[in-house]
Amino acid sequence: MILVNNFVFLQARMGSSRLPGKTLKTLKDKPLIMYVIERLKLINDCKVVLLTSNKSKDDILEKWCNENNVLCFRGSEENVLERYYQASEFYKADNIIRATGDNPLVEPYLANELLKKHIEYKADYSSNKSEIGSNLPDGLGIEIFTFKALKISMEKSTQEHHFEHVNEYILENRDKFRIYKDANVAELIDKSNIRLTVDTPEDFEVVENIFNNKAFNININYKNLMEIVK
Repeated sequence: MILVNNFVFLQARMGSSRLPGKTLKTLKDKPLIMYVIERLKLINDCKVVLLTSNKSKDDILEKWCNENNVLCFRGSEENVLERYYQASEFYKADNIIRATGDNPLVEPYLANELLKKHIEYKADYSSNKSEIGSNLPDGLGIEIFTFKALKISMEKSTQEHHFEHVNEYILENRDKFRIYKDANVAELIDKSNIRLTVDTPEDFEVVENIFNNKAFNININYKNLMEIVK
């Protein structure tokens, strides 16, 4: 039996022009990032690592990780692709689930299903995010890379935006990769028009109202979450 190292790399930083310090902003009774991590830990057989920049403004994130027993890796702020690649080398990751620190409602159970499909189809890149045409609300989906796909991206990328966004080279060169897209997630009703990510004070208020709902708990699945949202 071949053992596969699956990791969740959680991309986060303190800098935000529209909602400064949102990563550690208190949501109900914890920092927002803690809820993201708690949700991501519901993904089977994966270790969660917070990936942040090596800028001094993100020292507080590393300190928070150390105090809360969360793995932390630091790298270039601008070259996010390199940060992911270096972290993948360091942890000897085979499959990398990419998540971001502004999505405290990320869906772990559908992520489990996507990871199964990713491995089953021997995909280089898989996604159920709204940006690839998924029916999930913005803020719930994830994407998965193999180490091989990240390595090729590092070696072949030439444009600035390829390095700023981890998936850009792959999505612009789909013929070079085996891609699995779960657009019609679990044959669910299209909810892609709903915004559940946190980029602005208005976004934060929407998510805060969900967390304060009596029906909400950190283990909530997609179906029950949508009962609260509607």
